[in-house]
Amino acid sequence: MESDLAILKALADPNRYRIIRLLQRNDFCVGALAKRLELSEAAVSQHLRVLRKAGIVTGEKRGYYTHYDINRQPIARAAEGLDRIAKDICVRQGCKLQLTGDHQSCEKYLDKLAATKERTE
Repeated sequence: MESDLAILKALADPNRYRIIRLLQRNDFCVGALAKRLELSEAAVSQHLRVLRKAGIVTGEKRGYYTHYDINRQPIARAAEGLDRIAKDICVRQGCKLQLTGDHQSCEKYLDKLAATKERTE
């Protein structure tokens, strides 16, 4: 649970979230990230330090530069935890969409929300 909290805290910062979004598409060095985000290299380095400490990004030295990439497993684990919480809340509070008595419609609704979110990102 603590590692999930570290991940969520790390992603709660808008600039760190933006870094992750960029790293989804490609690996980048600090300078390239700074240029795309319009931040100083020092600021990007500090954000990357937090993301590395949370286990979200890894760095690979290539010559003079370190290129950063996403470690997807911790993010997926935290997402699964959030998904369990959402489903537990729905079951505990009673699903407003419940038609079948077994919350299938609730799960379909959550799946539909997730699919919609993926398309908009």
